Amino acid sequence: MHSPLLQLFQHQATGGLRERLCTTLRLAISRHHLHAGQQLPSTRQLARDLNLSRVTVEAAYGQLESEGYLRRETGRGSFVAITMPAPSAPSAIHQPAHFSARGQQVLATGGCQDPPFPHAFAAGSPELRAFPHETWRRLSSNVQRSLGSAAMGYGDPCGYLPLRSAIADYLALSRGLTCQPEQVIILTSSQQALQLLAMMLVDPGDEVWMEEPGYPGARNAFLAAGAQLRGIAVDAEGALPASGSAKLMYLTPSHHYPTGITLSLPRRLAWLDWAQRNQSWLIEDDYDSEFHYDERPIPALQGLDRHQRVITLGTFSKSLFPSLRLAWMVVPPALVAPLGQARSVLDGHSALLPQAVTAAFLQQGHFASHLRLMRQLYRSRREQLIEQINQRLTPWVTPIDSGGGLQLTVKLAQNEAQLTARAAQIGLLLPRLSPLYAGPARQQGWILGYAALTPDEIVAGCTKLARLFRDN
Repeated sequence: MHSPLLQLFQHQATGGLRERLCTTLRLAISRHHLHAGQQLPSTRQLARDLNLSRVTVEAAYGQLESEGYLRRETGRGSFVAITMPAPSAPSAIHQPAHFSARGQQVLATGGCQDPPFPHAFAAGSPELRAFPHETWRRLSSNVQRSLGSAAMGYGDPCGYLPLRSAIADYLALSRGLTCQPEQVIILTSSQQALQLLAMMLVDPGDEVWMEEPGYPGARNAFLAAGAQLRGIAVDAEGALPASGSAKLMYLTPSHHYPTGITLSLPRRLAWLDWAQRNQSWLIEDDYDSEFHYDERPIPALQGLDRHQRVITLGTFSKSLFPSLRLAWMVVPPALVAPLGQARSVLDGHSALLPQAVTAAFLQQGHFASHLRLMRQLYRSRREQLIEQINQRLTPWVTPIDSGGGLQLTVKLAQNEAQLTARAAQIGLLLPRLSPLYAGPARQQGWILGYAALTPDEIVAGCTKLARLFRDN
């Protein structure tokens, strides 16, 4: 009994000693730490426990007796006199909270919740069981030891410079980007990058173009900024060049999301010409360009840009692990300072220690080694999923041919929503294709993630799918 009183007493920061003790005892009674009929410590004992004078404790007991909290009996001691009623449950809220138009738009998206563990067939999840955990732990220890307290302070809103330099070098060698380290901005996610760009580049009513179907995270960011969206059709060569002008065009040229189609070189040049003629921005989301399996990936769009109209962004969530919460954005020099200042207003900066560890991981060659292993692993799993589909799920589903990524998009001839709901009842998570269309013409299908699934898990998932179709 004495320890809770001591802790409660120490948390009372205002008033004199007598009043602090009275407050402590009132709280202990109201919170049901002390119950009716329970004997309190003697004034001498409590004074010793709380390092108070006995006079102070005596005065507090007398005050609480006068208020009806205590009952004091000569020769027996002091007792709690009452039992406080249990707090009533909060009354139901009959009127919904009133949110802004932007808030209502965000709520209308339904939010985004990725599964914390591999689940057939959650899309976009990397294989975390093959991650070099011991190497990461060693680097973390070394970096923390070398940086010491320097890793615990505030950081540059644009990011830790050694990481920005390592990313610039990696992107120049692997993706053909042309940039200086100062043009790289570190963020917590590609979604934060999209929200930052929408906030700084889009005014309410501005026209923004997106691929159709397209990435819902980008759509949500632009709609929340008040943009008027126009869907741009996609064929076997990627997004079709369109006439007219817009504030910006959002593209996933390496792997179109969700079909996996690669934007052809003639289309890339056409979109760069469009951006220059209209003084529009091209946002290049390079979200999983590391994972091409059938051929060498086409260099990034930014490397072809001669007029500083391309903003390229990417994330380590797929190539390393999601909880790292690190992404990057390469921007034209004129945008570095404004976007860095805007980022400082949003959340200050990304955590310094994970940035420093990631920089060491890249600089020491571990990142390149990890990617080589993951490409081999993911390619074999993709081939197994395609084999299972061809052997067991034809003609119910038809894969859309693509050269890489962490998921495979398939077309459905049957009702997508009904099948998805039934699949959930047997433990299958099947991300739907049709909600990724903004217009009325919507292809039925699923986006089947395979990268995080072992061969046995892929077979088990396809077995359930085959049973689902047979029973339908």
